[in-house]
Amino acid sequence: MTDKIKEYIGEAQSFTTDNKETLEAFRIKFLGSKGLLKDLFAEFKNVPNDQKKEFGQVINLLKVTAEDKVKTIQEALESKEVAGGVYGDLTRPGEPLVIGSRHPISIVKNQIVDIFSNIGFNVSEGPEIEDDWHNFTALNLPEYHPARDMQDTFFIQSNPDVLLRTHTSSVQVRYMEGNKPPIRTISPGRVFRNEAVSSRSHCIFHQVEGLYIDQNVSFADLKQTLLYFTKEMFGKSKIRLRPSYFPFTEPSAEVDIYWGLKTETDYRITKGTGWLEIMGCGMVDPNVLKNCGIDADKYNGFAFGMGIERIAMLLYQIGDIRMFYENDVRFLEQFKSSI
Repeated sequence: MTDKIKEYIGEAQSFTTDNKETLEAFRIKFLGSKGLLKDLFAEFKNVPNDQKKEFGQVINLLKVTAEDKVKTIQEALESKEVAGGVYGDLTRPGEPLVIGSRHPISIVKNQIVDIFSNIGFNVSEGPEIEDDWHNFTALNLPEYHPARDMQDTFFIQSNPDVLLRTHTSSVQVRYMEGNKPPIRTISPGRVFRNEAVSSRSHCIFHQVEGLYIDQNVSFADLKQTLLYFTKEMFGKSKIRLRPSYFPFTEPSAEVDIYWGLKTETDYRITKGTGWLEIMGCGMVDPNVLKNCGIDADKYNGFAFGMGIERIAMLLYQIGDIRMFYENDVRFLEQFKSSI
């Protein structure tokens, strides 16, 4: 009988598992109310007196071995559960990274910058808070000039006037003051005007304005540059220039592209004409060159400007300009594939 108990001790010592159900079956087999130890202790009364001491020692060793084995394995399993609760399954695949997206205005701005960079235009930037000289006067808009009403804006202080810039032409003035011709630069940035906010207009928007100053620059150079841009940006090869007025260019023109009339949306955005206005342009007024310290008798040039939001609305068929500024993630997620 003693030899049989020693076999049970060996079985308990060698037992191992990482499963709760298997451990519980082991506990019931040895320590349960109907387990081996219960039966062995019941058998103790039938053991001869000269063997009781050895028999009792062996039973106690079996009990201690079984209890220690259950306790050790149980603690190991509980420790593993805690680690799993904190870190999860360390062998599982990593969480996928959430891919963000560029704002559609940034996407379109970068496309415009890339297109003009290919023909030698650099990028110039300037402050959003401007003085009267750089925003108005140097651009042939002296005080009380009626054209200032077209660019009603937000003044921060008066005497001297400090305001939020109404166009990035102020950057061009600063660039001409600090650089000598030949000049070939584009000026992207945010501008501000006192506009009623609606689906088609906003008090905040973005512009890209271009400037080319050199000797013997003609209106033909301007038209060819804009034709190149429209082909690269829209895939459209037909443009027209309509006479217009801007205080800082003479002659001035509005640029239209032939958008076509293939869909109902085309009819709506072009008002049934197929033509769509995209920007303004013109030859730089000699007074602007003189104000910036450039010899107007030796140099001339052209300038153009476009709204980035307008371009983005055309490219992505966005019907409301306010969507650009509402920070709605559902709206921005549409542009993940455009990064």
